[in-house]
Amino acid sequence: MANSPLIMEANLGCGGASLALVADGPHKAATRLTSGKTMIGRLNHLAIAVPDLEAAADQYRNALGAKVGEPQDEPDHGVTVVFIELPNTKIELLYPLGENSPITSFLEKNPAGGMHHVCYEVDDIIHARDHLVETGARVLGNGEPKIGAHGKPVLFLHPKDFNGCLVELEQV
Repeated sequence: MANSPLIMEANLGCGGASLALVADGPHKAATRLTSGKTMIGRLNHLAIAVPDLEAAADQYRNALGAKVGEPQDEPDHGVTVVFIELPNTKIELLYPLGENSPITSFLEKNPAGGMHHVCYEVDDIIHARDHLVETGARVLGNGEPKIGAHGKPVLFLHPKDFNGCLVELEQV
């Protein structure tokens, strides 16, 4: 961390641990334990649950001029996704796939759709999981990574442990 400018440091109050937000270069920020271990890296994507996938994709394509990918079924997660490429991250549009989709209940509570989760990149998802569990965070599902829409291991963290926000971690 000696070569990285420190932007912010905070004491977490859990066993004397603290976090430091550092900038490793233009537009690259990572949260690190002061031991030097990186926990989260860049924002991979923001996910938005939508009631009409085609209309939402068209809106990003036509109204905002964004590069919109093709729909991709993810049966292990119960969703169909469309990724929208932005210069600095992605937007993931989520639509229910199958009767047991977690997006169905989200859309029942939010019929117009809405922000579903935020996804951060991690270097080592098992290390990140183990550290987060040690600090009291709850991993959803059976606690083991699944393969996500990018073909990489992912985990989800309980929103009640992260200020009401569902957090996805993706190993890069």
